[in-house]
Amino acid sequence: MKNILIVEDYQIIRLATKILVQDLYKEATIHEAGTFGAALAALTARMHDLVILDIQIPEGQGFEMIAALRAVQKNVPILIFSAIEERIYGIHYLRSGANGFISKSADTDEILAAIRSVSETGRYVSPRIKVELLNQLDKHNYQSDNPLLDLSAREITIMDMLIEGFWIKEIASKLDLTESSVSTYKARLFEKLQVTTLIEMFQKVRHYKDMD
Repeated sequence: MKNILIVEDYQIIRLATKILVQDLYKEATIHEAGTFGAALAALTARMHDLVILDIQIPEGQGFEMIAALRAVQKNVPILIFSAIEERIYGIHYLRSGANGFISKSADTDEILAAIRSVSETGRYVSPRIKVELLNQLDKHNYQSDNPLLDLSAREITIMDMLIEGFWIKEIASKLDLTESSVSTYKARLFEKLQVTTLIEMFQKVRHYKDMD
């Protein structure tokens, strides 16, 4: 019998996800967590066969959540189920160790396919991410139309925190970095995005996220 953990702070989405999982695995035992801390506690309490993880949750740690979950249960399959931009964030979460990434805007059949694939084969890559991965195989000839796709996971994390209004000192503390390192990342972001102020960065990021 499968143990499946749904990590989602919105109760209505947890319920909908639970219904989908039960449609696939009628005998599964489904556990729920509304915060990342609760998710870690659930994994500590018992072994799970699958974690369905929304990354925009209370106590969330962005890309670092994958390693934190695996520190509790080394080989647990993790499917990211999120509303954030799939093309921009999906590849980075796969590279950070997630077994799959599926958008909440995907149709029901695709969501079911993602759950089944990660649960049974340990991997799911959506058609959209497959295209991006194939494009990136040849770095010499590939040039993205979206500079956000060329950022590293750490750069994206710091970019999002700057846009949310965090100060450099706060970012350094939360990410366990020096303030000079965060300032270097900020300067690198400005250079890559070709902006000179945070307002310009916010506007450009919003523009490129809207492309997706």
